[in-house]
Amino acid sequence: MKGEGKVFLKSRMKWIGLLGLVLSAFSLLVHFLLAGFTDDSISDYSIPVTIFSWRPIFDNPRFARHTPLYRRLWGPTRHVETLLPDANPRGFHSDPPARTNGFVFVRIQGGFHEIRNSIPDVVAVSRLLNATLVIPEIQSTTSSKGISSQFKSFAYLYNEEHFMATIANDVRVVKTLPKNLKWARRKKQIPSFKVSYGSSPYYYLHHVLPVLIKHSVVELVVPHGGCLQAILPSDLEEYQRLRCRVAFHGLQFRKEVQELSTKVLQRLRPLGRPFIAYDPGMTREALAYHGCAELFQDVHTELIQHKRAWMIKRGIVKGKLSVDSAEQRLAGLCPLMPEEVGILLRAYGYSWDTIIYVAGGEVFGGQRTLIPLHGMFENVVDRTSLSTSWELAKMYGREAKHNDIKKMTPPSVEVETKHDSLKSTRQRPQPLPPPPARPKYYNIEGWWGWVAESDNEPESTVIELRTNAHKLLWEAIDYVVSVEADVFISGFDRDGKGHPSFASLVMGHRLYQSASAKTFRPDR
Repeated sequence: MKGEGKVFLKSRMKWIGLLGLVLSAFSLLVHFLLAGFTDDSISDYSIPVTIFSWRPIFDNPRFARHTPLYRRLWGPTRHVETLLPDANPRGFHSDPPARTNGFVFVRIQGGFHEIRNSIPDVVAVSRLLNATLVIPEIQSTTSSKGISSQFKSFAYLYNEEHFMATIANDVRVVKTLPKNLKWARRKKQIPSFKVSYGSSPYYYLHHVLPVLIKHSVVELVVPHGGCLQAILPSDLEEYQRLRCRVAFHGLQFRKEVQELSTKVLQRLRPLGRPFIAYDPGMTREALAYHGCAELFQDVHTELIQHKRAWMIKRGIVKGKLSVDSAEQRLAGLCPLMPEEVGILLRAYGYSWDTIIYVAGGEVFGGQRTLIPLHGMFENVVDRTSLSTSWELAKMYGREAKHNDIKKMTPPSVEVETKHDSLKSTRQRPQPLPPPPARPKYYNIEGWWGWVAESDNEPESTVIELRTNAHKLLWEAIDYVVSVEADVFISGFDRDGKGHPSFASLVMGHRLYQSASAKTFRPDR
């Protein structure tokens, strides 16, 4: 009996071991299958429960909508309720001719607002020149930036097919140049114009058009946004309407950006509550251009002044390096600080539990600058509070892996050592050349700011180039949220070149889409 019991026990152990092996093999198979749906350790598939960091806090969950206070804070502006902007053509509007004067290839440089400000101008210029427009290029050298090859150039941000369909009755548009012209462009054999900001129709008709007719193609480089003057002559009124059709109907973000923007909007309205979108407009470039360095302290001032010196050397800024920031502020040329915006909103009647969405890109100085606003309002959020890492990864698309992408760390301190040859010889060493300018690094709110002893800023790394591309998508989300917000307020509406900024575009879009929507533009 004992022998039979031992045999039975051994056979049972064998079956248990075999079952363990089968389960291990099955587990490995499942892991390999799931690996096909992941990229850079971030899953592309969705889960039924969405987890994000913000949990709203309200004084009273019930929100009274039928009160005089609600109408004053959130209701429409009555004296413009009847205003209904319309960008459709008036009277006769001819279709683009089958035969044009040639192709216009456009490269747009700059950030989100510069790109969005330039595209309507480019379409209007193409119609003015009777030219075939090639879809503008807004993201060059994609592979070097490591961003997704799924979405190239224009399609990285906007819906290409929708854009082409919207302007089909105004301008002939193609996705790429013909093969022979594409080859000539790569060899830099086509004429190119670097277009200045706010160029006049006269410039295009008398300088660009003759070259276009002669060569059948021109390249326009738009470095500063807005390549056509803002207010056109009365005989070109239809071109102004064309710009509106492109800006407010033709420029639709691609599907992935639109979907995530919709999710953020839904999460912003818990229990159906309204919210405020706030754009601080506090970028390093804007602060440097307008001479607002003294609004900050310590290294922040030094960083702004270094940027202003760089701008002066390149002719972007015409004034002096040292500017009285107090005078600039009194003249309304500096952004309102977040605490000032908070005081204005509280004084107007918005309660401490009002939802405020911070839009418009990074705020110079980091989250520390927004601490006073957080102290006045409990529910201050941004896109990072309302979206998850895998949702952002899905929007970015499958991106190339770069082994050289590393987290930026402060430079190591080099220990000066004597050369072996100097130790073994009694000859007096020759004087060494002066050391190269070495940047000073400062740890500010988790990022490594720098102030160099020379005028040259460090070259962008691959990860910085990729982040700059991602910023276009981040600001696209902020743009959708700001346009749809119940209330919008701007701290500043000028960029680092003195031109209209993100906030200006949002205010214009809100005026066109719903003129009576409440939009604050404080007198700085």
